[in-house]
Amino acid sequence: MIVNFAQTIPVVTTIFLMIFGYLFGSIPSGYLAGKWLKGIDLRQYGSGTVSASMVWEHVAKWAIIPVGLFDIFKGAIPTWLGLRLGMGEVVAMLAGFSAMIGHNWPIYLNFHGGRGFSPFLGELLVLFPWGVLIVLAGLGLGNLFHSAAIPLFVVILLPIFAAWMGGPSIVFWCSILMVLITLIKRLEANQRPLPTNQTERRKVILRRIFLDRDIQDHQAWIRREPRDF
Repeated sequence: MIVNFAQTIPVVTTIFLMIFGYLFGSIPSGYLAGKWLKGIDLRQYGSGTVSASMVWEHVAKWAIIPVGLFDIFKGAIPTWLGLRLGMGEVVAMLAGFSAMIGHNWPIYLNFHGGRGFSPFLGELLVLFPWGVLIVLAGLGLGNLFHSAAIPLFVVILLPIFAAWMGGPSIVFWCSILMVLITLIKRLEANQRPLPTNQTERRKVILRRIFLDRDIQDHQAWIRREPRDF
């Protein structure tokens, strides 16, 4: 059987980029900041996510800058590599989302990670730079009103903004994948078990989807400490 190497090489390169993206995205910068700066396991504080927002709440406010920038570059670098190697926007997008999956489910922390918005911003930085400002505005509004639904709603609207601003059509698939991965992560909630009571279980599921937490009180949720887990 004759193998068409011209077709095989792009497939191999795509797989390599996705594996690289996942492993690079798995580097838990928030967790490392907690360990190095304060000697804590960030998974046992606040929302339990290994994220820049929990670094802000429980480690050091200034540390959100290096942690946030590194997490953004985790999504940007694999995406940029996909374009730099001439693989096209689809492969570049998949490489970026592989980094986001690594960030959300890092192999180095038993798949206990963050929420993926920072690497998503990195991917947008390469594919649709205006999208970074749009999503940041959504995150800012979500933080102001303590609403996890607002940033997700803004992501859903991204293809409309992209079409209006003359952005690439790939933004549509970026939006779909981001919403899908975010909802899966919110429901999975870093392996946090659901209540056994059926009524309370339904309430928690809805809170996870719309509030990204298990209880109604936002401040009580983000200020949790190990004794509360």
